Amino acid sequence: MRSARQAPRVIAVVGPTAAGKSDLGVFLAQRLGGEVVNADSMQLYRGMDIGTAKLTPEERGGVPHHLLDVWDVTEAASVAEYQRLARAEIDRLLAEGRTPVLVGGSGLYVRGAVDALEFPGTDPAVRARLEAELAERGPGALHARLATADPEAARAILPGNGRRIVRALEVIEITGRPFTANLPGPDSVYDTVQIGVDVERPELDERITLRVDRMWEAGLVDEVRALESRGLREGRTACRALGYQQVLAALAGECGEDEARAETVRATKRFARRQDSWFRRDPRVHWLSGGASHSGELPGEALALVERAVTA
Repeated sequence: MRSARQAPRVIAVVGPTAAGKSDLGVFLAQRLGGEVVNADSMQLYRGMDIGTAKLTPEERGGVPHHLLDVWDVTEAASVAEYQRLARAEIDRLLAEGRTPVLVGGSGLYVRGAVDALEFPGTDPAVRARLEAELAERGPGALHARLATADPEAARAILPGNGRRIVRALEVIEITGRPFTANLPGPDSVYDTVQIGVDVERPELDERITLRVDRMWEAGLVDEVRALESRGLREGRTACRALGYQQVLAALAGECGEDEARAETVRATKRFARRQDSWFRRDPRVHWLSGGASHSGELPGEALALVERAVTA
């Protein structure tokens, strides 16, 4: 039996969507006497279950999961607020002798939880001006400006994500530095073992297509329709979530449901590539294959990696 003193302080399971992070996180938490802390920005929203592939209570295998269903769909996401919430959960679990297992593909959220990041404040006047410009000109024009000011940030932020584009431009204007310059190099505040789940692109693309098909079959359209009545369309962050944005467009008559489904697949594949690129830049991530030919080996290899870190 490992002592709490020997155990890694925090385990982070990261990588692109549909790679198998959630199931691996449950396995590790079960084997290590841990609990899962969510690091998927959209799973923090109440009611956004099907489209975010949130594990059902049965799929959680008796492992407590934290930071799910925290925000209402009308609330704007805040990585600084997430950092506060995640650190509180991690510190509580450590104090109880439990192993926090951070699971998710939102790269900035993972870094906010485990790294020494301080997020610049906001300037209401600058924010209001940029948001007015966003409403008038659309996200494409602002993304082009961001690409000139900070190419790395532009590569990391989807061209249609107006909220994040505005935030990046706001930080650039407030600090006088590129948005990415405000993210220092790796500087962990916890002893963290980061495990990246790697799936070859053709297989990952196939998984994404199947996942979207299952979401539609499970009632994603009805879920979005119910959330629309609770203010989803007005939520600055939640309404842009993959799948939800596309279904909202279909409900508004802007496209057909089949087109919304196909666009969700395309957008999710693009997003998975951006996630993979983000985590590949972090040398601390230990990549393990989660492909079909290694699916049975992944849990054991991840556990062995954690145990090697214990004795290192």
